[in-house]
Amino acid sequence: MKAHKGMRPQDIAILLKIIALGKQDWMNKDLASMLHISPSEITESLSRSQFAGLINASRKKVFVSALKNFLVFGLKVVFPVQPGAMVKGLATAHAAPVLKKYFSSEEIYVWPDATGKERGMMVEPLYPGAVEAAKQDPVFYDLLAICDVFRIGKVREIEKAKDQFEKISKLKNSVTAH
Repeated sequence: MKAHKGMRPQDIAILLKIIALGKQDWMNKDLASMLHISPSEITESLSRSQFAGLINASRKKVFVSALKNFLVFGLKVVFPVQPGAMVKGLATAHAAPVLKKYFSSEEIYVWPDATGKERGMMVEPLYPGAVEAAKQDPVFYDLLAICDVFRIGKVREIEKAKDQFEKISKLKNSVTAH
């Protein structure tokens, strides 16, 4: 049986976490622990990302431009989402702190979370451990919320999300252009 080389949702989260870590040293087991993903899945994911041209051969530097293009143009097609029922949770997309100040909207999207402080339409997180990982790292949270804008946002929100993604990427200074 031929190995599946296509991207999986956790692949995006892993690349975002590498960006969030900036120049901080990390090992695969560190990513696994921080993201609530198995170490073997981290290794497989990095292989898929390298095959897709989203990370360099050392698997330590994300090609931000290539990733941004995939996020903006492919994420909503490959990993679509539909807002669901009203639930309590952690704000995401344009309702998340990273973007909330730029938009006035009664539509609030949240990832379901029993300890969440917001009430809004449920959006399925990119991968199962996303909410817990986001609560432990504000930069990673911002990047995941930005990704949800690419999945369900309107044109103006997507434009601001692109700007914020670039701003965070440059700030963390952990990436190379491609």
